[in-house]
Amino acid sequence: MASTMIQTSGFILGLLGVVATIAATGMNNWSSQDREGDVVTSVYSYKGLWQTCVVETSGFTECRPFYTILGLPGTFQAVRALMIVGIVLGAIGILISICSLKCIRMGAMEDGVKANMTLTAGIMFIVAGICGISGASVYANQIVSSFMMTTYNPQMGGMGGMGGMGGMGGMGGNLAPRYTFGPALFVAWVGGAVLLLGGVLKCLAFKGLMPEKSRYNAVAYKAPPQNQHMYEDSRAEDDRREKHFV
Repeated sequence: MASTMIQTSGFILGLLGVVATIAATGMNNWSSQDREGDVVTSVYSYKGLWQTCVVETSGFTECRPFYTILGLPGTFQAVRALMIVGIVLGAIGILISICSLKCIRMGAMEDGVKANMTLTAGIMFIVAGICGISGASVYANQIVSSFMMTTYNPQMGGMGGMGGMGGMGGMGGNLAPRYTFGPALFVAWVGGAVLLLGGVLKCLAFKGLMPEKSRYNAVAYKAPPQNQHMYEDSRAEDDRREKHFV
């Protein structure tokens, strides 16, 4: 009973983790523009894995997809690949988990087969969770590196833009916007962690779902010696009877 509950809990957590990973992959706000220190921002932008969006002061949002693949950085494409692999493995793990549930009967499938399917689904959940966490971590590392390399000073840049410092505006630093973590990163991390936990529970349920082997399987039955012994006992009994009648 406990193994069945652990198996079901692992399936539910794996399902939630896959849903969160899919949602994070489709979200556009993996990185958001850092607006700290800005008084008036005419343009606010955020980026995802598939497109970049710009929000103007009027509230109008315009998103532009990435039309190129070869022109994107290698790490960016690696993040895409990791998230897609995590989704595919998680989806396959869900299908296997459904077939391996104790409450579902599929023909004459034995309990040992279902236990092995549970272990397979657990391993897939673990690998999918690692892919999701790795993809989000690689993207976050790129954001941190870009944030540290950008020397944008909003106060000096603002003074230069207003003409108060004239040509000194360029000394305020690079006017390129800096980006920080977006909500999609946290959704991807949580989804990967939930997938990992679901995979661990599925692997723990594997041992309890395996049928116990009978202790009498290794006992050998030697019929000929036993029959010979019974035959000798019967002959001895007949001899005693004959002596008694004599």
